Amino acid sequence: MTPADIRISLKAAREALQQRYAAKAMSPQRLLRAHSHLVDEHLRLVWQSLAMPPELVLAAVGGYGRGELFPKSDIDLLILLPDQPDAPLQELLRQLVGILWDIGLEVGHSIRTVGDCMAECSDVTVQTNLLEARLITGAPRLFEEMRLALSDHLNRRSFFLAKQQEQAKRHARFLDSDYNLEPNLKESPGGLRDLQTVLWISRASGYGSTWRELADAALISPSEARAIARHEALLQTLRIRLHYLSRRREDRLLFDHQAALAEQMGIRAPNARRASEQLMQRYYRTRRAVRLLNEVLLQALHSRLFPESGATYPLNARFIARDTLLEARDEALFEREPSALLECFLLLQQHPRLTGFSAPTLRALWRARPLINAQFRRDPHNRELFMRILRQPQGLTHALRLMNRLDVLGRYLPAFGRIVGQLQHDLFHIHTVDEHILMVVRNLRRFTVPEKMHEFPLCSQLLRDFARPEVLYIAGLFHDIAKGRGGDHSQLGRADADRFCRQHGLSSEDRELVIWLVEQHLAMSSTAQKQDLSDQDVIAAFAGRIRNERHLVALYLLTVADIRGTSPKVWNAWKGKLLEDLFNATRRYLTGGKIADQVGEAREAARQTLALYAIAPESYQLLWAQLEHDYFLHHEPHEIAWHSRLLAHRVNSAEAVVKARLSRIGEGIQVMVYSPDRPHLFERICSFFAGMNYNIVEAKVHTTQHGYALDSFLVMDASGDKTPYRDVMSYIEHELAQQIIQGGALPSARGGRVNRQLKHFPITPEVIIEQDEKGRHLLSLIAGDRPGLLARIARVLTSHDMTVRSAKINTLGSRAEDSFWIAGPELVTPARQQALREDLLANLA
Repeated sequence: MTPADIRISLKAAREALQQRYAAKAMSPQRLLRAHSHLVDEHLRLVWQSLAMPPELVLAAVGGYGRGELFPKSDIDLLILLPDQPDAPLQELLRQLVGILWDIGLEVGHSIRTVGDCMAECSDVTVQTNLLEARLITGAPRLFEEMRLALSDHLNRRSFFLAKQQEQAKRHARFLDSDYNLEPNLKESPGGLRDLQTVLWISRASGYGSTWRELADAALISPSEARAIARHEALLQTLRIRLHYLSRRREDRLLFDHQAALAEQMGIRAPNARRASEQLMQRYYRTRRAVRLLNEVLLQALHSRLFPESGATYPLNARFIARDTLLEARDEALFEREPSALLECFLLLQQHPRLTGFSAPTLRALWRARPLINAQFRRDPHNRELFMRILRQPQGLTHALRLMNRLDVLGRYLPAFGRIVGQLQHDLFHIHTVDEHILMVVRNLRRFTVPEKMHEFPLCSQLLRDFARPEVLYIAGLFHDIAKGRGGDHSQLGRADADRFCRQHGLSSEDRELVIWLVEQHLAMSSTAQKQDLSDQDVIAAFAGRIRNERHLVALYLLTVADIRGTSPKVWNAWKGKLLEDLFNATRRYLTGGKIADQVGEAREAARQTLALYAIAPESYQLLWAQLEHDYFLHHEPHEIAWHSRLLAHRVNSAEAVVKARLSRIGEGIQVMVYSPDRPHLFERICSFFAGMNYNIVEAKVHTTQHGYALDSFLVMDASGDKTPYRDVMSYIEHELAQQIIQGGALPSARGGRVNRQLKHFPITPEVIIEQDEKGRHLLSLIAGDRPGLLARIARVLTSHDMTVRSAKINTLGSRAEDSFWIAGPELVTPARQQALREDLLANLA
């Protein structure tokens, strides 16, 4: 056959194989083997067409060598030579590789002698490839010579340690937040590579290269072998379909493909959850099981390869410590005394030197999980053990995470078990619900660690003085436990928390606090980020929801821990300051009642600050005379003093004054704009910062009595480039002032590239216009965040003659939740409000 004939044959065979798989006529394992066989056949045809010398060997290595060739994977080949090639043979080999590419194979090849192979064997990757080598065609004797040389060269213990270290490095590389949402099916922790690592070590150690052979070697039970095969089959199915769907070698479950994969696999979406979310939950549960089985098997192999017993000492009648591992005295302990399933985690907390379980104990614990049933959960002794775990002064986070990995936590708390592996495409949570919950508990515990007190000093101080902190940990466990059920998860979770507290003997006071926290866990963040905290009526209304100072402290701590547990991109210093301001204002209100003269207090505090700069009151009285009371209500004393120092002698300046300083919250830049008021000013400022790729996170807009705009902005870099803010302050001062002075046509709203997650999981925009009891209008927007969004909103507001009095710009990952206090003639009638609303919706879509 000519290369052209072989190419046509190969293409047809692959297409037929794809059609058979799409028709569900093959298992994933059968497809991978069949693909390997058809490639073998076409490689032999090419080998024969070139009349390759009979003393050479063509061998498959890597996944192809295992007989697991995925549809779009590279074809890894080893061409084995008896001696170094002469010039004619080198030319023939070049011709061979060229033809392989011409017929449509993406080849990764190496050309070596047996000696070359052994010389390269110091590299564990080369050892692994040779370990999986499979003869395709050529001289069997030379191939066997290479296999024997490898067997003599391979050191089982060294190979184990090298592969273990390789896996640890890979896990660290693929634990990035991006891989939480779009995991790599092959390389991410819990992926196919973790299963292959076990089989490589087992094969090199002589215990077998299949799960059934590992069961025959008593490393796992037959039922565990079947479970591993099921998990492997799901990962293989996803990867095969991903290759076919993307038409290339794609191993990441990208947002682009999640919905299509769910549809192909027949997953239907109920009302509360997307089909893609159900698909990802299946994946995450499989990933968790694979990670655990990988750990169990690696420990079992380690105990076989390194049988030397470590030092032991007794802990109690049921457990001993072996070096740094906890070990049951009897592997049948958990079957005989199921309560030991919780006691072992308590012992890990009480003995910080212990890092985990020995291999036999880990396997016994894993097998005994089904004993955690309704009867187990009703046992008062087990309930007491669980509460003791929550009350331990150290090791709680490690214990809960280990309980989750081993499927103990989800069995003891069935409501928790339902959200294990559940991911919601809300565009700001980067963790599954169970991981987010445990992250929140971890953040609460972190406030108690002396070495971390500098991160959140107020939180650390409050938690240090908080009696019975386990109520916070329970609230953390239950605050999102009802996600994905449909309805209000706060109300549904409240019922679960109430049931738990009653069953576990919490006092009525602590039970009431826990269920209140679960019900109200979103209240503080919503108030801080969406309402006007300078308004005493807002503080009074929020304080009305707080029962006492203990409730306020608990809600503040839970809120900070919750926001920090969503994503590193969601938390910032501005949100921290808003929450702290709301906490302090509410505590002050609860203890002292309504403050009569906020304006007077703000003025006096600003005067004291200005006096430190030796600025006499008469120098800024002219400025203050032009400022409304609202200005002193909405600005902090240090802002008032800053503005007064800058503008005392520029009250009637004909030119725009733009000044910038580093924000006092420790992140971002505070920018003041003072200018004779003019049309499109707010829109022009928003467009300027959009062009810089800076987010405006807070805007305070004030118009003086003599017609000047005095606007304050807190801006932060959205690019992630970490350019020092100090380096751009002069640029902002000069360029923004010039744009305001020169005026001219406004730049078109910058489109930019929409976030891929937002593209595939869009947010339906919401626009709400409501009036408070003081007659002020609040515009609330929810939309997918994108470059230039705020400038686009400002343009719509300007076109409707709206004046923005104040704004809070809240970005949650790729979700924007913005609030604007607005005024203008369009708000007079419902019909004109509806026109504004529709215009905004059209621009947000």
